[in-house]
Amino acid sequence: MRQLSVVVPVHNERDNILPLIDEIVTALRGRADFEIVYVDDLSRDDTLAVLAEARARTPELRVVRHLAQSGQSTAIRTGVKAARGDWIATLDGDGQNDPADIPKLLVLRDGSPADVKLFAGWRVHRQDSGSKRYASRIANAIRRRLLRDDTPDTGCGIKLFERAAFLDLPYFDHMHRYLPALMQRAGWQVRSVPVNHRARGAGSSKYNNLNRALVGIADLRGVAWLIRRSRRTAVEEL
Repeated sequence: MRQLSVVVPVHNERDNILPLIDEIVTALRGRADFEIVYVDDLSRDDTLAVLAEARARTPELRVVRHLAQSGQSTAIRTGVKAARGDWIATLDGDGQNDPADIPKLLVLRDGSPADVKLFAGWRVHRQDSGSKRYASRIANAIRRRLLRDDTPDTGCGIKLFERAAFLDLPYFDHMHRYLPALMQRAGWQVRSVPVNHRARGAGSSKYNNLNRALVGIADLRGVAWLIRRSRRTAVEEL
């Protein structure tokens, strides 16, 4: 097993692929045993062709493609299942997350107790529109009050987590927005880490405030139900 797999889900991000891959390689080559797993969620542009070009020059790169568009959570899970690393770092494919933060997360992991299984990025200085930041503040406040996950920013794309712990979580669409609460439900600890955040380099966002809100209401109720119905038991082997 490799030490680290960097999983990047993408849909129609052809202009952001090569710059982001170059940044990941610059941040990690010589510092960690790593691979990069891009998951193409059936892009309609030439994302796949650009990834093929990148793979020819980047030995750490692997490419997985969905045969039906399935959304970001499914793409992340596809990448994690395909990954060969014991630990996973995720990045959004739009380039707003800074790969230079990954080594910092690895250092924090190495200095943390073994029961901390998720290091979640916290966009202290978000480079998004005012309406997007406002909607996010409201959504985060509601989520924290309902789920009590003590996490300031669950929507940040850069995260570091243990692969086995992630695959043990219940899977559902949009689950990537609730990883702190789901990890805590499983009995693990979570740390929020301030990270860099950048303006989108090219292309456009695949979401708007309305569709985020509509799916968020149902998801919050579902995650809250999961938490209420959870039960953990200590186990020993005789």
